Amino acid sequence: MAASRPVEDVIADPRTPDTVRGQLQVLPELRRFAVEELALPETDSYRLYADVQREALVWNVVAAPVDSLTPRRWCYPVLGCAAYRGYFDKQAAHDYAAALAGEGWDSAVEPIPAYSTLGWFSDPLPSTIIDWPLPDIAGLLFHELAHEALYVKGDSAFNESYATVVEKEGVRRWLISHGNAQQRGERRLQERRRLEFLRLLEQTRQRLADLYAKDAERSELLARKRAVFQLLQEEYAELKQGWGGYAGYDRWMNRPLNNAHLASINTYHALEPAFRRILNQLDGDMSAFHAACAEIGSTPAAERSVIMSDLLQAAEKE
Repeated sequence: MAASRPVEDVIADPRTPDTVRGQLQVLPELRRFAVEELALPETDSYRLYADVQREALVWNVVAAPVDSLTPRRWCYPVLGCAAYRGYFDKQAAHDYAAALAGEGWDSAVEPIPAYSTLGWFSDPLPSTIIDWPLPDIAGLLFHELAHEALYVKGDSAFNESYATVVEKEGVRRWLISHGNAQQRGERRLQERRRLEFLRLLEQTRQRLADLYAKDAERSELLARKRAVFQLLQEEYAELKQGWGGYAGYDRWMNRPLNNAHLASINTYHALEPAFRRILNQLDGDMSAFHAACAEIGSTPAAERSVIMSDLLQAAEKE
């Protein structure tokens, strides 16, 4: 927050690189689009720019048991419980993840380029994303504003999957009205690869879930677990052969993967088909979509889980 400056001041500053200036000049239109076309709240967020001079805004620590894909939860004042613990200091995050590993947890540290304060503060656009393609910047803005529209305490998967659907739908509509044919084609290709990658991870999750459901000796379980992750690497290499040299997921894959990594990415996508089904049933009416999601979010956790499970099953049949 201390590094934040009004976007207009950064644009007018002669020291601002032209590439940064060009990206920031689009922010007012992105905010207007979010409000008028996506029915997201009009707030003071993204009227500021923060040069944080680091690769990520925060680093999230995620943990899961060595024989389960269910993430550990941490609970906080106001926000409720979440499936991650965030750090502003990268080394502190890695130290805590190492301590968890020493206690027998699978742990991971995920760099996070931006986050929402849920409307409590005027969130700035961080320098961590300023070099992204414009559609990706738009997607992040829509995603974070969605958290200001709806946030259910203690349900990370609900919150993140809801915001992901708002993000994807927002970018799709933005490119229809503001993009060109090349950008729309690139986005379709990017989305196809994303879905193929997520399907690959879901296959791995299912293999691991089947393994963990069996009553195996610990040594055998760990050996078979390593084999599942090795198979994931092999299948990813095969998948990439059809991507024409695209290596966008290499950084995520090129590390010793464990349950925590899968738990982390699943938080953002597990319920995505369910939310997409709600939007489709409402013929793309974003105001009605937010209201319907808020209604589900207001139900008790157990009831909400059943509702989302039913929606997922219906989506799988379509």
